[in-house]
Amino acid sequence: MTHRLKPISHDSIARALDKAERYRLLNEPFFAESICQDVLAIEPALQRALQVYVLALVDQFGGGEGDKVARVRAAIARLTSEYERHYYTGILAERRAVALLNAGHFHAGAVAWGHLHDALACYLQADAVQADDSNDDAVLRYNTCVRLIALHGLTEPADDRDDYPLE
Repeated sequence: MTHRLKPISHDSIARALDKAERYRLLNEPFFAESICQDVLAIEPALQRALQVYVLALVDQFGGGEGDKVARVRAAIARLTSEYERHYYTGILAERRAVALLNAGHFHAGAVAWGHLHDALACYLQADAVQADDSNDDAVLRYNTCVRLIALHGLTEPADDRDDYPLE
């Protein structure tokens, strides 16, 4: 027997998204992602659903990225606000860096520095196009990245391409 996905009703979208946000708060991002997929199946351009979907995906980076980065980038591209595209691209880069730092793999610091550097640039771009003076979310994220760099003692990796012999 093959199981098929069942569509949700259009009237349940707001409640479903509230539930997805609760699953994120409960550290159950897979369940939040699944709910967002159901919502996006009937409202593919719904901005709140895309935002929660992006966050649910990046919440899962600690267990490996797989195809999640590509799915996050595709969802970010569907955001209509230039500010939000920059902001969520920064979130993507920041969360990739944090996942690497938490995993502690060889050269994780150097790769994480690159992701944090990208996040800083995205947050600066988001802040530059921000129309609402009462929204400092990009500044808060920028400052968090600066603190992560300091906390982990990250520095720009040396360009060592010339340091290895060819033979």
